[in-house]
Amino acid sequence: MNGPLKAAWVLTALVVVAGAVLWATTGRVVFVVFIVLGLLTAAGAWWTGRTAPAPVDRTSSEEEKK
Repeated sequence: MNGPLKAAWVLTALVVVAGAVLWATTGRVVFVVFIVLGLLTAAGAWWTGRTAPAPVDRTSSEEEKK
């Protein structure tokens, strides 16, 4: 996990916790937006943090045929 991905997860946790605490303490439903944005950030961090599949090495099989 690289630095920007770690930062995205920290931001996600901060926004979700802040939204939950503010919603619980004030009772204002507008803080649900924080929770939703935090979850969207988490989805983006998960999506971009996945590794791409390794490329198929076709050169070795072509060299064996020669």
